Amino acid sequence: MSPPYGSRLANKVAVITGAGSGIGLESSVLFASEGAQVVCADINEKGAAATVEKITSLFGPGRAVSIRADVSKEEDVKKMIQLAVSEFGKLSIVFNNAGIMHPADDNALTTSEDIWDLTMKINVKGVWWGCKYAIEEMRKTGGGSIINTASFVALRGAATPQLAYTASKGAVLAMTRELAVVHAKENIRFNSLCPGPLRTPLLMEFLNTDDKKNRRLVHVPMGRFGEAIEQAKAALFLASDESSYMTGTDFAVDGGLCAAYVTPEGETISNSPHVSYQ
Repeated sequence: MSPPYGSRLANKVAVITGAGSGIGLESSVLFASEGAQVVCADINEKGAAATVEKITSLFGPGRAVSIRADVSKEEDVKKMIQLAVSEFGKLSIVFNNAGIMHPADDNALTTSEDIWDLTMKINVKGVWWGCKYAIEEMRKTGGGSIINTASFVALRGAATPQLAYTASKGAVLAMTRELAVVHAKENIRFNSLCPGPLRTPLLMEFLNTDDKKNRRLVHVPMGRFGEAIEQAKAALFLASDESSYMTGTDFAVDGGLCAAYVTPEGETISNSPHVSYQ
């Protein structure tokens, strides 16, 4: 299916981490479809390059470049920001989307220090560095939009624990709010995207029985898992001038999960969107 073409991000330059798959891939192509020039960064170099190939096939050359970036390494983050400026002349948007949810992450008694530290280094330090180097460039051009991927688990507790992941996403929320306040008068906006449970290959492999899936879905009023493209559309709104008076928000895109006490009974007629770039 041909993607929509628009101009909501015309003349803007975006850096997106985790661009090789999932939310990052969907966002990279969607941002490009709305006029942005995009730096696609991922620790998986082939994945990032494949995203650029997809963008090029849809919109022609010169719209995107890829770079291998391990966001747990400050120098890698610095280089991806510098690439946006050297390749496209400025920086308008940074979507700090890359993160991990380690399979060995569990509760306070069983999660190892190594898993805790690795999760914090990628999910928190990586976001901090992405914000730090984005601020430096955005100050030169009068502002921009920075979006940090958090999670609904930073807003609600779960009895299926992944403690390091949950703590890291709570840190992202707090950090984003503070940065938003500090830099508000500089026209540098910071918002957190808080996805609900998504129908990604990683999560579906983990939730490999109906019982495991239903254990989660019973708490989602819409009665289905979200799609990565739905998060990309929310990120597009936060990246665009349509959200120009929004900063410091915890933007929950979660099928109503965080609003619910008792969820509705019956079958869901909420359908997943049909447009996807995966």
